[in-house]
Amino acid sequence: MAVLSAQGVEFDFEVPVVVVGAGACGLVAALAAHDEGQEVLVLERDENPTGSTSLSAGLIPAPCTRLQKEAGIEDSPELFAQDLVAKTHDHTPYDQALAAAKAAGPMIDWLMEKHQVEFELVTGFLYPGHSRLRMHGPKSRTGADLEQNLLSAVSNAGIDLITGASVEDLYVDAAGRVAGVRFRRPDGAQEMLGCKALVLACCGFAGDAEMVRRYIPEIADAECCGHLSNTGDAVKWGEALGAGLADMGAYQGHGSVAHPHGLPLTWAVITKGGILLNLEGRRFSNEMRGYSEHAAEVASQPGNVAWDIYGSGGEEAAMGFHDYRELRKLGVVKTANSLEELATVTGLLVEAVAAELEAVERAAQTGEPDRFGRKFSQEQLLQPPYFAVKVNGALFHTQGGLVIDAEARVLRADGTPLPNLMAGGGAARGVSGDSNYGYLSGNGLLSATAFGRLAGISAARIAAATA
Repeated sequence: MAVLSAQGVEFDFEVPVVVVGAGACGLVAALAAHDEGQEVLVLERDENPTGSTSLSAGLIPAPCTRLQKEAGIEDSPELFAQDLVAKTHDHTPYDQALAAAKAAGPMIDWLMEKHQVEFELVTGFLYPGHSRLRMHGPKSRTGADLEQNLLSAVSNAGIDLITGASVEDLYVDAAGRVAGVRFRRPDGAQEMLGCKALVLACCGFAGDAEMVRRYIPEIADAECCGHLSNTGDAVKWGEALGAGLADMGAYQGHGSVAHPHGLPLTWAVITKGGILLNLEGRRFSNEMRGYSEHAAEVASQPGNVAWDIYGSGGEEAAMGFHDYRELRKLGVVKTANSLEELATVTGLLVEAVAAELEAVERAAQTGEPDRFGRKFSQEQLLQPPYFAVKVNGALFHTQGGLVIDAEARVLRADGTPLPNLMAGGGAARGVSGDSNYGYLSGNGLLSATAFGRLAGISAARIAAATA
């Protein structure tokens, strides 16, 4: 894998816009470039496109959409951007957050109206850090369905998608303009493809253990439940081109992945009063800080696991998620009609569990934060039947990468844009700050789809200008 000189290179064929990666970012970018009148070709390494998108809940936060307005929810890009920046402790630049927030709403409406991608607005609960109900996703709440819906849209638009096509090298002229790529087929055959503009939508580096240990050592020993084809290709090419990198310590982890089954347990159960207990039966954090930062928290507990304990409210909210229904079928969700029974099914000390629930009740009665800084309402107090799932902490995908501008153009280290290279999703610096705490629910797909559309539009514009 390298960046090579384009001088004297002949390509087998040429397409105005080439997109590397067929997850949500690449597919949205392809649709956007196509709608701007350019021929597009998408290259996907895997035989069956899935990526990080298929492993997610398929939820995209967006303000001012038609669905939000129909539900009577008042929101704005500015408010959303404030939520994004606040979650990162003011690390993410406001203008970058605002660019994503402004692009997100029109992007959802465009996918629905132009390409018949189905979305619902999630109204059953509010994700931590969001000040408005703004999560949009398929009815199933699965990223696999979102991926399939986008693949159908690409197919219906007549956009070519080649699977089993692993992009190995970029060919670049003296000015830093990408002239084309070389990709390899599963049988070893290689093809040379020229382009006028290139979009890197091949996600981050969660699947490269060496890069994870270098940039995010705190999560290096945790299980990777992300897409293992995310091997940092975009970052490696970008570095060779002199692109700037930022927020390489940012990632989306998850502190509630059913163990050992590998399916995420929705954080909705936490928002409904659920708590995390370690194997000693003790709480160890403010669970409402968010699921990403809890990846490292849970991974550092005895046995590297914890028990997610919740009540009927959490069960009801979770049943809207396909992954949860699958966990139910697998027998992962334990139920108990008393504290004694809960202790039996989890193996936890009943005295420790009782003490934690009593502490939660005291906090709810006083209205004061508990010892971890979390507030509980009377409605959130856990009552039988109790539900329990053993979970571990895992790495899903990284959120640092190539620095891009508000048009998703990749920037050099000095801030000037490379001539015809765009990026989005995990390939680019996202809006999650520089660590795990900055990940606001939905940030991964927000960066993928909002910047994906911007990348496609920019790529089409550049391709048209150089035709």
